[in-house]
Amino acid sequence: MDKVRTRFAPSPTGFMHIGNLRTAIFSYLIAKHHGGDFLLRIEDTDQTRKVDGAVEFIENTCKLCGLTFDEGAGIGGEYGPYFQSERLDIYKKYALELVEKGKAYYCFCTEDRLEKLREIADKNKIPFMYDGKCKHLTKEEIEEKLKNGEKYVIRQAMPKYGASIYNDTVYGKIEVENRILEDQILIKSDGYPTYNFANVVDDHLMHITHVVRGNEYLMSTPKYNLLYESFGWEKPTYIHLPLVLGEDGQKLSKRNGDASFMDLYNDGFLPEAIVNYLALLGWAPSNNEEIFSLDELVKNFDAKRISKAPATYDIKKLKWINAHYIKQLSLDDLLKITLPHLKQAYHLEDKTDEWIRELIGLYQNHITYGKEIVEVTSNFFSDKIELDEECIEFMKDETIPQTLKVFKEEIQNITEWTTENISNAINNTKDKSGAKGKMLYMPIRIKTTGIMHGPELPNTIHLIGKEEIIKRLEK
Repeated sequence: MDKVRTRFAPSPTGFMHIGNLRTAIFSYLIAKHHGGDFLLRIEDTDQTRKVDGAVEFIENTCKLCGLTFDEGAGIGGEYGPYFQSERLDIYKKYALELVEKGKAYYCFCTEDRLEKLREIADKNKIPFMYDGKCKHLTKEEIEEKLKNGEKYVIRQAMPKYGASIYNDTVYGKIEVENRILEDQILIKSDGYPTYNFANVVDDHLMHITHVVRGNEYLMSTPKYNLLYESFGWEKPTYIHLPLVLGEDGQKLSKRNGDASFMDLYNDGFLPEAIVNYLALLGWAPSNNEEIFSLDELVKNFDAKRISKAPATYDIKKLKWINAHYIKQLSLDDLLKITLPHLKQAYHLEDKTDEWIRELIGLYQNHITYGKEIVEVTSNFFSDKIELDEECIEFMKDETIPQTLKVFKEEIQNITEWTTENISNAINNTKDKSGAKGKMLYMPIRIKTTGIMHGPELPNTIHLIGKEEIIKRLEK
């Protein structure tokens, strides 16, 4: 087998959504599983949608995720340039070659004529399809129009009979009737190629062996294959990925409020956890494991195990995976993803660095992403405690006031405010009040923090401070 080469070919239109990043991850894993190359190509032929800084944004996102490019935009390589806007002469040359072969033709139809055809199609409730009028122009008519400077596009001449068949790694045999394939535009009137044409030329010239993309291209792939056949080029292996749907069953999109990679990253999700999760969206390993480093994904990835069914983006599952990675962090790394959120939410001027480190360390096993630290630590920054219904119901037990009375006395007797002395106070309360288990710990936790469950109670009480704890116990 030739050396496997895959590409990630985004448009520079701004943020990088989850579906786009998943395509990059799968392309990377397929290349690296086979010891191949992974390259970055920027498909910027639609200049109207180009966003300044988007290319750097894409490169930074991939770098954060550990997806290293072997060649491409910003890196270089022997098959450049890797920006499609810098390859216009190449596309023009190949388009004219197709015209010479009778596989493409000049089309001089005006926008007015095309608009009338669209209106007729709408009226008849059928999909618009160019009628091929310019396909029948004589050589003399074409030369006359070109001499007069008439605007034109170059269209692919599609066969109108038979069917096009190809095999996809995920979906198997795909058959499309040629009569439904429109004579698509290859070169637009501004001289820029369409995506459909440029990606075929580039994939061939850059020796791409495996094309990985979303399954929305499944039925249009025969158009690309007809181009490969017209040139006499070898076709790549196609791997069409299932859709990623939101929990509402709709296709993921920024417009629907679905998170982009950078939204997640800024909220304190770890890139390695995001990559781990996205690799499992539409792919399953041969065992039931769910936690994989990038190297382990490379080793285990088998494109034949990609599912046909749409994958559902489940934020709860992502949080579960992310929590696993958070538990492995050093305290310094944990501070990096949590402290900025604490600083934004609360006044920390009166807190020592040691206090802040102790607080964040206390919640390492209780948060699923960095920003969640704000929500779970609110009772350390406010003296207002509001109980939920479950807490209120629990606190109705008639033995609780006595337990809390004893605990308050024990707290007041502490001279040196340490977690060890607080633990002793809890144990003394158990001996003196007779309360044990949840009837000991829960009333103390609810009265001092307002919640039923949380991290180690002595550490929590230590951080809140003696004065504030006594105040809460007296309320």
